[in-house]
Amino acid sequence: MNGIFLISTATIVMIVVLVVLAGIAVALYFLGKKAQKREAEQKEQIDAMKQTVSMLIIDKKRMKIRDSGLPQAVIQQTPKFMRWSKLPIVKAKVGPQVMSLVCDDKIFDNVPVKKEVKATVSGIYITGVKGIHGSIDTQANKKPKSKFKQFVEKMQEKAGAKPVK
Repeated sequence: MNGIFLISTATIVMIVVLVVLAGIAVALYFLGKKAQKREAEQKEQIDAMKQTVSMLIIDKKRMKIRDSGLPQAVIQQTPKFMRWSKLPIVKAKVGPQVMSLVCDDKIFDNVPVKKEVKATVSGIYITGVKGIHGSIDTQANKKPKSKFKQFVEKMQEKAGAKPVK
């Protein structure tokens, strides 16, 4: 055969698949680093503009941005792909005004409904909540989890992706 190697078709396919997967992994790595930098910059801007405000929480829901009651300028500035996703929206009375505000996903479950709170706000974005009259009862605000969410949490705990409670 004079030095010509015969490689099976399956081996060639496996090599091509591995090269494509390696390329995808490298691309995702760099996109992830870029997104992390962008998130850090946004966090700095939010922290620079935050204020503590006393407000009465009227209602909270997860809803599409076009149905949320936010100003039209905010809706137009959001990316197209975000217009279909649901955001945590809080309707609150701040002073004499009733406003719709976007809440941080991490604290959305801890926001009490029909209670007065001191909230850390940056523009129309709520980043933190503290109770004015005593502490916030987080157990009363929690909805029972669906069977699917319970199953996902159980699998994450078994895999070690989430700390055990």
